[in-house]
Parts: sequence; C-alpha cells; structure tokens
Amino acid sequence: MRFTYCPLCGEKLIDKYSWDEGTVPYCPVDDIMYFDTPKPCIVVAVMKDKEILLLKQSYIFKNSKVLVSGYVANGESVEETVYREVKEETGIIVGDIKYLGSEYLASKEIIMLTFMAKYVEGKINKSSEVEWVDWESIDNALYEMNEDEIGKRVVKKLLKEIEYKEENTCKCEIDTN
Repeated sequence: MRFTYCPLCGEKLIDKYSWDEGTVPYCPVDDIMYFDTPKPCIVVAVMKDKEILLLKQSYIFKNSKVLVSGYVANGESVEETVYREVKEETGIIVGDIKYLGSEYLASKEIIMLTFMAKYVEGKINKSSEVEWVDWESIDNALYEMNEDEIGKRVVKKLLKEIEYKEENTCKCEIDTN
C-alpha cells in the first residue's frame, strides 16, 4: 500500500530519497517516511498420515480447492496465526509447524508465509467462510488445486520436505528440482 496522505496528520506526502529504497512518501510535518509494506498472510499445508487438508472457498477460486490461509493479526506471531486460522476454519488442532518459505502475490500486495503442520487432534468442523473441508489423498492434492498456483508450490515444497516418493504421484506433477 502506498500512502498519499499522512495517516497521523493528514498532510499530503512528498517524495523523499531514502538511499537503498529510492524515493518514498514522506511527511515533513511528522518527519516520517512511509515505506510500502505488504500485508502478511500465512498459508499452511496440514498433513495427517498421507492425507492433506483441503478447503473449498469460491470467493478465492471458483473451481479449485485451497490450503488453509489467513492474515496475520496485530500482536500475533505467524505461528500463532497458523494455529488460529486452522482452528477457526476447520476446528482441528495442529502441531509441529515448520516454515517452508515465502511467496509474493503482487495483485493483492500480500506476502504469503508458507508452512507445513501436522494434525494433532480434533474433528473437522468447518467455519461459515468455508464451503467444504476434508482430508484428501496427497496423491491428488495438486490435481484438486488446479487454479491455486501458490498453494501448489507449497504442496510441492511439502512433498519435497517429507521426501514423498509414492508411485501414484503422477497426478501431482512433482518437480523435485
């Protein structure tokens, strides 16, 4: 997000040079530079044996299943966000959270912090923001996520991380490079 006016005093911002960042919006009244900051979001691939938790949310993709995701709240660590979002959207508890890397979604200015986690306990109880949620075979995950390019990259990272080598992965189109 790029500010035009100072959120503190309302003054119109001017461009000011900031060394390695180039020019950024600057408020001469409050002496503050406003750097572009993407919104942080988590995406988590939840595993239970050889199954992965997938959701259907038509407001994200019309014909594709997705992984659990959500925005990081102020005052919350990204790991706390993983626990909270999985619990809120699916009703289950996860553990053994592992960071897999990040992805950037330019169209929405979102930095997506990607994770894998293991199912610990609980019965699926979908939230009202989720149309469908269930465990799917890891062999079919990428096929089921046909529209979700970032989600598919997360699943590929997960498959590499767990050294998944089943013969049925032909549907997954695994790229191990």
